[in-house]
Amino acid sequence: MLIINTKLSNRRLIGELINQNPPFFTDFIKTNHPSEHSCNWVVLEFKYNNYSNEFKNNHCVLILLVPAIFNFIKLLKRYKMDRKQFFQNSLIVGSATILPSNSLFAASVNEGGIDKLADMDGNFVLQPLPYSESFLEPYVDAETMHLHHTFHHGGAVKGANADLKMIKKAMDEVNLETVDFWTKKLAYHFSSHVLHSIFWTNLVNKQTSPTGDLLRRIEKNFGSYDRFKSYIISTSKNVDGNGWGILGFQPFSDSLVVIQCENHEKLTQWGVIPLLVIDVWEHAYYLKYKNKRTDFVDAIFNLLNWDNAAQRLDIALKLIR
Repeated sequence: MLIINTKLSNRRLIGELINQNPPFFTDFIKTNHPSEHSCNWVVLEFKYNNYSNEFKNNHCVLILLVPAIFNFIKLLKRYKMDRKQFFQNSLIVGSATILPSNSLFAASVNEGGIDKLADMDGNFVLQPLPYSESFLEPYVDAETMHLHHTFHHGGAVKGANADLKMIKKAMDEVNLETVDFWTKKLAYHFSSHVLHSIFWTNLVNKQTSPTGDLLRRIEKNFGSYDRFKSYIISTSKNVDGNGWGILGFQPFSDSLVVIQCENHEKLTQWGVIPLLVIDVWEHAYYLKYKNKRTDFVDAIFNLLNWDNAAQRLDIALKLIR
């Protein structure tokens, strides 16, 4: 079942997928076109060429959102995926599109890049920290790192996997009464998985500064690095409840933007690719900083890995070209 969120150019989108070389889909079973006033979902049930005994049947489930499908087609062409790679990666890329569609996570799926969020079977996985739990001391203590990574990030990964199972179950049983609930839960849990995966690589135990193209873009979009720093610090400190301060690249305007994200998935912008994220959920700092979020945000600037943010910008720019 291929689900595409669009009311525009459905035939062209489907045609692009059918006309891949080699073709992935050989037999469309059912199509459901929504009305102009519906939720704009197009449901396609299809069969594919069964290339291996690895799969017991020849049906596939893929969830994509437009303009994510255009990005997915670009990835197919860019990496010249064969059908086996397609089915291994479709669930990962499809889930990544809950967040901005041109996410660098999708770009790194096939090559095992800096954000490996799922295994070869499409199950979300918790990667080990890229350093020891005491690596960020004295600014972030080892106990906080252990609890944060193992139970908070790890809990989000387990939650996302459970959400996917419930969505599949509802679709298999053709019982969609609760699918909206599980879709919202998946957005929450998977967004947490994405942002935490970025967060760990955004931190290093030495002070760095933005340089090169990243610095030029910061100066162009915010006036100066100091002005940007004040902006994102204020944004992060003043998140209502729990959430994130995010520096992202907006491809539609070719600009850097600062986002104040509530929870893990609210108040985002379509298309923005996160480059650098600051976690201001209480579990990120409460053991050491108590209720003083402002002190934690100030301290985290001693740990920001601007080389990693620059790498993410470079990948984002390559992805949209």
